[in-house]
Amino acid sequence: MPSNLSNMGLSVKLLFSGYLMVIAIGYGMALVQILFTHGLADGKFGLSIEDIVYSYYGNRSGSPLESKLNGSMKANAPDEDRFKIIQWVRDGAGKKQYEVEIKPITEKHCISCHNAEAGGLPDFSKFENLHQYTKSDEGATFASLTRVSHIHLFGIAFIFMFVGGIFALSSGVPLKLKCAAIIMPYIFLLLDITSWWLTKLNSHFALLVILGGGGLAMAFVFMWVVSMYEMWVLPGKLSFPDRRDALRRG
Repeated sequence: MPSNLSNMGLSVKLLFSGYLMVIAIGYGMALVQILFTHGLADGKFGLSIEDIVYSYYGNRSGSPLESKLNGSMKANAPDEDRFKIIQWVRDGAGKKQYEVEIKPITEKHCISCHNAEAGGLPDFSKFENLHQYTKSDEGATFASLTRVSHIHLFGIAFIFMFVGGIFALSSGVPLKLKCAAIIMPYIFLLLDITSWWLTKLNSHFALLVILGGGGLAMAFVFMWVVSMYEMWVLPGKLSFPDRRDALRRG
C-alpha cells in the first residue's frame, strides 16, 4: 500500500491527530499569552507595531516601571496609586519620597508577587531593586533576548519537525508547494528571531517581527489543515484507496 496520510491505519491517524490537536491548542495559548504581554506594552489591548517597538526597543521617553503600570500591570492597582508611582518616577524617584508615599503602595499592591521568593519576577521589597526600573526604558535586555532566542530556536524547530513530518505524508499537494510549506517555518523562525535583535537596535525593524510571526502561523495552519483533511475527510470522498505514494514523489 502506498505511503500517504489517507492510507494510514487508525492507530497512526489517532497518534498524528492527537499530536496536531494538542499543538494547535498550545499555539492558540501562545497567541493569547502574546496579547497579554507584548499586546499591552503600549497600554492598549491588541498587538500593534507600537507594542513591538516598546517590547524590544523600549519606550525611551519613559521607564520600564511606568510602561508596566500603563500596560500589563494596569489592573493591579487603583489609578490614584499608579499615578502617584508614575509621578514619583518622573520627579526623580527619590528615596525620601519613596519611604513616605511609595513604599506603602508597593507593600499593598506589589510585594505579594514581587518579593524575594518570587521566581522570575523582580523583588520590589527593596528600594534599590525598584529604583532600577525607574530609569529609561530600553526594552528587552540582550541577556533576555539570548535566553528567549535559544528557547525558541530549539523548541519551535522541534515542533515543526514533527508537524512537517506528518504533512510530508500528504499526497494531494503539488510537490513544489509541499516543499515550500515544509521549509518556510524555518525561514520565518530565523526571520522572527533576527528581527527581535534588529528591533532592539533600531525600532524601524519592528514590522519584521510581525511578518516573521505571521509567516510561522500561516505555514502551521496550512500544514495542519491539509494533514487533518487527508487523514479524516479525503478517504470518505475516494471510492478507492489513494494510490499516490507521498514519500516517493517527494
